Amino acid sequence: MNSKYLNLLGLAFRAGKCSLGEEVIVKDIQRQHAKLVLIASDTGQRTRKKLLDKCKTYNIPAIIVDDRDTLSHAIGKSQRVAIAILDKGFASKLETLLSDK
Repeated sequence: MNSKYLNLLGLAFRAGKCSLGEEVIVKDIQRQHAKLVLIASDTGQRTRKKLLDKCKTYNIPAIIVDDRDTLSHAIGKSQRVAIAILDKGFASKLETLLSDK
């Protein structure tokens, strides 16, 4: 587990630069507002496929990260399986930190 990316994720959430919830994330992807989508490793197969397909269609990077508990704990919410990052700066920094993982 890379705590640096989790700390940055928490900061992005507190700054209001994230969206939560499958339907909201899909809409943000379609509107090109999402810059990066983080998906928990234990997300259901149907949800994972839906989000990955949308990201691929709209050329939004998507990364499979830690489990839902770790992801949820980082933002202080419960049972979150996906998070869309809406800020380009946060998204690029998170991608850098996750590629070092």
